[in-house]
Amino acid sequence: MKPFIYILAASISTIACTATTDSNNSNDEAQRLEEGYIDLFARGDFSEWTTVKGEPVKGWFIEEGRIHRPEITNGQKRPDSIISKQHYTNFELRFDWNISKGGNSGIKYRSQGDLGLEYQVLDDGVHQDPQLSAGIYALVPAAKDKPFNPGGQWNSGRIIANGNHIEHWINDVKVAEIEIGSTAWKQAFENSKYKKHTGFGTWTGPIYLQDHNDAVSFRNVRIREL
Repeated sequence: MKPFIYILAASISTIACTATTDSNNSNDEAQRLEEGYIDLFARGDFSEWTTVKGEPVKGWFIEEGRIHRPEITNGQKRPDSIISKQHYTNFELRFDWNISKGGNSGIKYRSQGDLGLEYQVLDDGVHQDPQLSAGIYALVPAAKDKPFNPGGQWNSGRIIANGNHIEHWINDVKVAEIEIGSTAWKQAFENSKYKKHTGFGTWTGPIYLQDHNDAVSFRNVRIREL
Protein backbone atom coordinates (compact mmCIF):
# COMPACT_ATOMS: atom_id res chain seq x y z
CA MET A 1 0.00 0.00 0.00
CA LYS A 2 2.89 2.43 0.58
CA PRO A 3 3.69 2.98 -3.12
CA PHE A 4 0.05 3.88 -3.79
CA ILE A 5 0.02 6.33 -0.88
CA TYR A 6 3.21 7.96 -2.14
CA ILE A 7 1.78 8.29 -5.66
CA LEU A 8 -1.49 9.73 -4.33
CA ALA A 9 0.36 12.23 -2.16
CA ALA A 10 2.55 13.28 -5.08
CA SER A 11 -0.52 13.76 -7.29
CA ILE A 12 -2.25 15.89 -4.68
CA SER A 13 0.91 17.97 -4.28
CA THR A 14 1.14 18.49 -8.04
CA ILE A 15 -2.52 19.57 -8.26
CA ALA A 16 -2.05 21.95 -5.34
CA CYS A 17 1.03 23.48 -6.93
CA THR A 18 -0.80 23.90 -10.23
CA ALA A 19 -3.75 25.60 -8.51
CA THR A 20 -1.39 27.86 -6.60
CA THR A 21 0.44 28.75 -9.80
CA ASP A 22 -2.84 29.55 -11.58
CA SER A 23 -3.92 31.70 -8.64
CA ASN A 24 -0.60 33.51 -8.59
CA ASN A 25 -0.80 34.12 -12.34
CA SER A 26 -4.27 35.59 -11.90
CA ASN A 27 -3.09 37.80 -9.06
CA ASP A 28 -0.06 38.88 -11.08
CA GLU A 29 -2.30 39.85 -14.00
CA ALA A 30 -4.54 41.90 -11.72
CA GLN A 31 -1.49 43.55 -10.20
CA ARG A 32 -0.11 44.43 -13.64
CA LEU A 33 -3.48 45.92 -14.62
CA GLU A 34 -3.64 48.10 -11.55
CA GLU A 35 0.03 48.99 -11.33
CA GLY A 36 0.46 52.74 -11.44
CA TYR A 37 -3.26 53.49 -11.12
CA ILE A 38 -4.69 55.74 -8.43
CA ASP A 39 -8.23 55.26 -7.14
CA LEU A 40 -9.85 58.70 -7.38
CA PHE A 41 -12.21 57.76 -4.55
CA ALA A 42 -9.69 55.84 -2.43
CA ARG A 43 -10.77 57.64 0.76
CA GLY A 44 -14.36 56.59 0.28
CA ASP A 45 -15.56 60.19 0.36
CA PHE A 46 -15.50 63.41 -1.67
CA SER A 47 -12.51 64.97 0.09
CA GLU A 48 -10.57 65.01 -3.20
CA TRP A 49 -13.52 66.40 -5.16
CA THR A 50 -15.49 69.62 -5.38
CA THR A 51 -18.30 71.00 -7.50
CA VAL A 52 -17.48 72.92 -10.67
CA LYS A 53 -18.33 76.06 -8.68
CA GLY A 54 -15.74 75.15 -6.05
CA GLU A 55 -18.28 74.21 -3.39
CA PRO A 56 -18.43 71.06 -1.22
CA VAL A 57 -20.08 68.11 -2.95
CA LYS A 58 -23.78 67.68 -2.17
CA GLY A 59 -26.40 65.46 -3.77
CA TRP A 60 -23.86 62.79 -4.77
CA PHE A 61 -23.39 59.71 -2.59
CA ILE A 62 -20.89 56.87 -2.17
CA GLU A 63 -22.41 53.52 -1.27
CA GLU A 64 -20.37 50.30 -1.30
CA GLY A 65 -17.88 51.79 -3.74
CA ARG A 66 -20.57 53.18 -6.05
CA ILE A 67 -20.51 56.92 -6.73
CA HIS A 68 -24.15 57.75 -7.29
CA ARG A 69 -26.05 60.80 -8.41
CA PRO A 70 -29.76 59.99 -7.90
CA GLU A 71 -32.61 61.21 -10.05
CA ILE A 72 -33.87 64.68 -9.21
CA THR A 73 -37.60 64.92 -8.53
CA ASN A 74 -39.76 68.01 -8.92
CA GLY A 75 -38.73 70.88 -6.70
CA GLN A 76 -35.29 69.49 -5.83
CA LYS A 77 -32.17 71.48 -6.55
CA ARG A 78 -29.69 69.97 -8.98
CA PRO A 79 -26.51 68.97 -7.13
CA ASP A 80 -24.08 70.22 -9.84
CA SER A 81 -21.33 68.36 -11.66
CA ILE A 82 -18.26 67.38 -9.65
CA ILE A 83 -14.56 67.64 -10.47
CA SER A 84 -11.37 66.16 -9.08
CA LYS A 85 -9.11 68.58 -7.20
CA GLN A 86 -6.15 67.04 -9.01
CA HIS A 87 -5.65 68.16 -12.61
CA TYR A 88 -4.39 65.98 -15.46
CA THR A 89 -3.17 66.27 -19.04
CA ASN A 90 -1.86 62.88 -20.19
CA PHE A 91 -3.46 59.87 -18.57
CA GLU A 92 -5.39 56.64 -18.87
CA LEU A 93 -8.70 56.61 -16.99
CA ARG A 94 -10.63 53.41 -16.31
CA PHE A 95 -14.10 53.32 -14.82
CA ASP A 96 -17.46 51.53 -14.78
CA TRP A 97 -20.66 53.42 -15.47
CA ASN A 98 -24.37 52.74 -15.16
CA ILE A 99 -26.87 55.22 -16.59
CA SER A 100 -30.57 55.20 -15.75
CA LYS A 101 -33.03 54.08 -18.43
CA GLY A 102 -33.23 56.84 -21.01
CA GLY A 103 -30.58 58.79 -19.11
CA ASN A 104 -27.74 61.08 -20.15
CA SER A 105 -24.45 61.99 -18.44
CA GLY A 106 -20.76 62.12 -19.26
CA ILE A 107 -17.16 62.29 -18.13
CA LYS A 108 -15.23 65.38 -19.17
CA TYR A 109 -11.47 65.80 -19.06
CA ARG A 110 -8.83 68.37 -20.00
CA SER A 111 -11.59 70.66 -18.87
CA GLN A 112 -11.99 74.30 -17.90
CA GLY A 113 -15.26 75.13 -16.20
CA ASP A 114 -18.00 73.25 -18.04
CA LEU A 115 -15.92 72.88 -21.21
CA GLY A 116 -13.81 69.86 -21.99
CA LEU A 117 -13.44 66.75 -24.06
CA GLU A 118 -16.27 64.41 -23.09
CA TYR A 119 -16.85 60.67 -22.94
CA GLN A 120 -20.57 60.38 -23.63
CA VAL A 121 -22.56 58.37 -21.08
CA LEU A 122 -25.97 57.67 -22.62
CA ASP A 123 -28.71 55.08 -22.83
CA ASP A 124 -28.40 54.53 -26.58
CA GLY A 125 -31.62 54.17 -28.52
CA VAL A 126 -33.78 55.46 -25.68
CA HIS A 127 -32.44 58.95 -25.00
CA GLN A 128 -33.13 61.34 -27.87
CA ASP A 129 -29.59 62.74 -28.05
CA PRO A 130 -28.17 61.75 -31.47
CA GLN A 131 -24.75 61.19 -29.88
CA LEU A 132 -23.88 57.64 -28.83
CA SER A 133 -22.34 56.36 -25.61
CA ALA A 134 -18.52 56.30 -25.50
CA GLY A 135 -18.25 58.81 -28.33
CA ILE A 136 -16.04 61.90 -28.13
CA TYR A 137 -18.98 64.22 -27.65
CA ALA A 138 -19.78 66.55 -30.56
CA LEU A 139 -16.55 65.55 -32.32
CA VAL A 140 -16.29 61.81 -33.01
CA PRO A 141 -19.28 59.44 -32.79
CA ALA A 142 -18.72 55.99 -31.35
CA ALA A 143 -18.99 52.92 -33.53
CA LYS A 144 -22.63 51.86 -33.81
CA ASP A 145 -21.78 48.16 -33.53
CA LYS A 146 -19.98 48.55 -30.19
CA PRO A 147 -20.74 46.24 -27.26
CA PHE A 148 -23.22 48.11 -25.08
CA ASN A 149 -25.36 47.31 -22.05
CA PRO A 150 -28.54 49.41 -21.89
CA GLY A 151 -29.72 51.71 -19.09
CA GLY A 152 -29.72 50.11 -15.66
CA GLN A 153 -26.74 47.85 -16.45
CA TRP A 154 -23.00 48.36 -15.98
CA ASN A 155 -20.53 49.15 -18.75
CA SER A 156 -16.78 49.53 -18.46
CA GLY A 157 -15.15 52.63 -19.90
CA ARG A 158 -11.63 53.74 -20.71
CA ILE A 159 -10.18 57.06 -21.83
CA ILE A 160 -6.65 57.52 -23.12
CA ALA A 161 -5.40 61.09 -23.54
CA ASN A 162 -1.74 61.14 -24.48
CA GLY A 163 -0.39 64.22 -26.20
CA ASN A 164 -2.58 64.81 -29.24
CA HIS A 165 -3.94 61.26 -29.25
CA ILE A 166 -7.40 60.58 -27.79
CA GLU A 167 -9.10 57.18 -27.47
CA HIS A 168 -12.46 56.09 -26.01
CA TRP A 169 -13.23 52.46 -25.14
CA ILE A 170 -16.33 50.62 -23.96
CA ASN A 171 -16.39 47.07 -22.64
CA ASP A 172 -12.79 46.48 -23.79
CA VAL A 173 -13.39 47.67 -27.36
CA LYS A 174 -11.96 50.91 -28.78
CA VAL A 175 -14.85 52.76 -30.43
CA ALA A 176 -13.62 56.33 -31.05
CA GLU A 177 -10.25 58.03 -31.54
CA ILE A 178 -8.75 61.17 -33.02
CA GLU A 179 -5.50 63.08 -33.30
CA ILE A 180 -5.78 66.70 -32.16
CA GLY A 181 -4.50 68.93 -34.96
CA SER A 182 -5.16 66.41 -37.71
CA THR A 183 -7.36 67.16 -40.71
CA ALA A 184 -10.17 65.11 -39.15
CA TRP A 185 -9.84 67.08 -35.92
CA LYS A 186 -9.87 70.45 -37.69
CA GLN A 187 -13.01 69.54 -39.63
CA ALA A 188 -14.83 68.23 -36.56
CA PHE A 189 -13.67 71.11 -34.37
CA GLU A 190 -14.73 73.82 -36.83
CA ASN A 191 -18.20 72.27 -37.02
CA SER A 192 -18.57 72.01 -33.26
CA LYS A 193 -19.69 74.31 -30.46
CA TYR A 194 -16.09 74.38 -29.23
CA LYS A 195 -14.55 76.23 -32.17
CA LYS A 196 -14.27 79.59 -30.39
CA HIS A 197 -12.22 78.16 -27.54
CA THR A 198 -8.49 78.34 -28.26
CA GLY A 199 -6.54 75.34 -27.07
CA PHE A 200 -9.62 73.21 -26.49
CA GLY A 201 -8.63 69.56 -26.13
CA THR A 202 -5.09 70.35 -24.95
CA TRP A 203 -5.83 71.98 -21.60
CA THR A 204 -4.72 70.58 -18.26
CA GLY A 205 -7.79 70.13 -16.09
CA PRO A 206 -9.75 67.99 -13.65
CA ILE A 207 -11.74 64.82 -14.23
CA TYR A 208 -15.37 65.94 -14.42
CA LEU A 209 -18.42 63.76 -13.60
CA GLN A 210 -21.47 65.36 -15.16
CA ASP A 211 -24.73 66.27 -13.48
CA HIS A 212 -27.25 66.09 -16.31
CA ASN A 213 -30.57 65.65 -14.45
CA ASP A 214 -30.64 61.86 -14.77
CA ALA A 215 -29.53 59.25 -12.26
CA VAL A 216 -26.06 57.87 -12.94
CA SER A 217 -23.53 55.72 -11.10
CA PHE A 218 -19.78 55.22 -11.42
CA ARG A 219 -17.39 52.83 -9.73
CA ASN A 220 -13.74 51.71 -9.95
CA VAL A 221 -12.72 55.19 -11.12
CA ARG A 222 -8.93 54.96 -11.38
CA ILE A 223 -6.28 56.85 -13.27
CA ARG A 224 -2.61 56.58 -14.17
CA GLU A 225 -0.64 59.44 -15.61
CA LEU A 226 1.25 58.90 -18.87
